[in-house]
Amino acid sequence: MTMPTVRGTLTPQRPLNDLTWLRVGGPADWLFQPADVEDLQDFLRALDPSVPVFPMGVGSNLIVRDGGIRAVVIRLGRNFNGIDIDGTRVTAGAALLDSMVARKAAAAGVDLTFLRTIPGAIGGAVRMNAGCYGAYVADHFVSAQAVTRGGELVTLTANDLNFRYRQTDLPEGWILISATLKGAPGDPDALAARMDDQLAKRDATQPTKDRSAGSTFRNPAGFSSTGRDDDTHELKAWKVIDDAGMRGARIGGAQMSEKHSNFLINTGDATAQDLEQLGEEVRKRVFQNSGITLEWEIMRVGEPAPEA
Repeated sequence: MTMPTVRGTLTPQRPLNDLTWLRVGGPADWLFQPADVEDLQDFLRALDPSVPVFPMGVGSNLIVRDGGIRAVVIRLGRNFNGIDIDGTRVTAGAALLDSMVARKAAAAGVDLTFLRTIPGAIGGAVRMNAGCYGAYVADHFVSAQAVTRGGELVTLTANDLNFRYRQTDLPEGWILISATLKGAPGDPDALAARMDDQLAKRDATQPTKDRSAGSTFRNPAGFSSTGRDDDTHELKAWKVIDDAGMRGARIGGAQMSEKHSNFLINTGDATAQDLEQLGEEVRKRVFQNSGITLEWEIMRVGEPAPEA
């Protein structure tokens, strides 16, 4: 297939394992890294509408299956990681890491500290309504800019995205390029101290030095339609995994972390199949033990490896 001419980088059969936090996955048919917004618009406008498009951030919450992805994977780079702070409003490029948004905002006296320990970049945080410590993107969201599958630049409101627990209604193939969030004013030193406390708590309870993709499964039920965790509901995914005896369980190079049993880790030589198979075994054992069906929080995409 003839692909559109681009100013950025367009690579055929690009392996994706080095672009995900779990370090697994086969190749994309094409990987496109646009030079800027106009390059992205021109590419999508010229691309055959029948060709699937998959936007990919920093791969922090993703398993790419071993057979790869039959699509054009679009990954935003340096030209999409700017930040602008106007009063208590922070506009960040979709490729800017959540942790950096929190730090830059705090230094300017804006409280977006909930983002400090969330893995990934702002585009993914908006798409998945990321949250931590009782705060969610939906609580701070003002607007976002996106490029449609047809190459049109649009502005999205909260109503357009319909935020819910760990999900939104972003249309398939649309690429988020920036988001504007609003935070409460705060003292920079106090905000920095709060983030230090959050990091210490995270490092004490989560396997931050291992290859993981954050929480593997959503907490079972107990969430309102606004996407907020219902603090009165104490049922947590790690607890039902523990109760099913799956803390530390292994298949191949995949393991449910001993430190936090809702973290699926690559111990060094796992395949995507190992990881997904272990996750499905955890779901099976939890259902057998408690009747609860865990839902994946990690996104799994692509095809399995061809059989030998």
